[in-house]
Amino acid sequence: MGNGVQEQRASLTQGEVLPLASSSQSEGLKQTRSIINSLFSGALAGAVAKTAVAPLDRTKIIFQVSSAKFSAKEAYRLIYRTYLKDGFFSLWRGNSATMVRVIPYAAIQFCAHEQYKGLLGGYYGFQGKALPPFPRLLAGSMAGTTAAMLTYPLDMVRARMAVTPKEMYSNILHVFVRISREEGLKTLYRGFTPTILGVVPYAGLSFFTYETLKKLHAERSGRPQPYSYERLAFGACAGLIGQSSSYPLDVVRRRMQTAGVTGHTYGTILGTMREIVSEEGIIRGLYKGLSMNWVKGPIAVGISFTTFDLTQILLRKLHQMGYTAR
Repeated sequence: MGNGVQEQRASLTQGEVLPLASSSQSEGLKQTRSIINSLFSGALAGAVAKTAVAPLDRTKIIFQVSSAKFSAKEAYRLIYRTYLKDGFFSLWRGNSATMVRVIPYAAIQFCAHEQYKGLLGGYYGFQGKALPPFPRLLAGSMAGTTAAMLTYPLDMVRARMAVTPKEMYSNILHVFVRISREEGLKTLYRGFTPTILGVVPYAGLSFFTYETLKKLHAERSGRPQPYSYERLAFGACAGLIGQSSSYPLDVVRRRMQTAGVTGHTYGTILGTMREIVSEEGIIRGLYKGLSMNWVKGPIAVGISFTTFDLTQILLRKLHQMGYTAR
């Protein structure tokens, strides 16, 4: 009889421990699934958005790194001349390098943003709720900085491929090899400082604006989720504000990245700015191509945020359907 009681106690103890272990394992799987979903959704969002605006992006970079005056008419002429000379798909030249950079960049940025939101939400006591303004801004800035630090050499390669003839660099690996041999490995990080200085306000304000507009929409409309066209509009506003805030640093970054193939010797951020302003002026130099960015940027950011959100929703629904089926 005593043995029977001991066996029953042992079985009760096992029965009490097993659910705890299962619960802990379930939380770990949930966290892992959330990270994988964020990485996949972010990668898809970046790829779709950048491919959609690649011809405009390439044209903007060409004007940014040259001293030619920018206008919508000149931008159209450049696109048309490129099409006539090299064919339709030449408008996407450098897009393979863009994808190699954008897919990991967007995946890391969106995933990091979700993680930072969770960490800051726990720290400020807003776990599972919309963050207050400052942590909302901070989460975006930290996410952008994390992604930029981990993928910067790929951005350098992409800029080189966008402004050089295809005879100069045959593929992405060729760019890495030639830069390393002819200019040194340090060149792969030329323009890194203005990139980080620009990404802090850009990513911070982009995520902040998008999240704030979604929060205000939910409060005013009573709908927890906006429609797709509303997401596009919120993302467009976020892109317009974010890119305008950091545009001069974007011009400086491109000049420093392409210095080896344009014949200039840009050394520092301030030195590059001074040279641009003295040769081209403030507006025509530091804000060259901004009007095109006001077209390209909102489209790209709108598509990016919308694709990320809708992919996340789809993945959650697919998981729930699978869970229900089991």
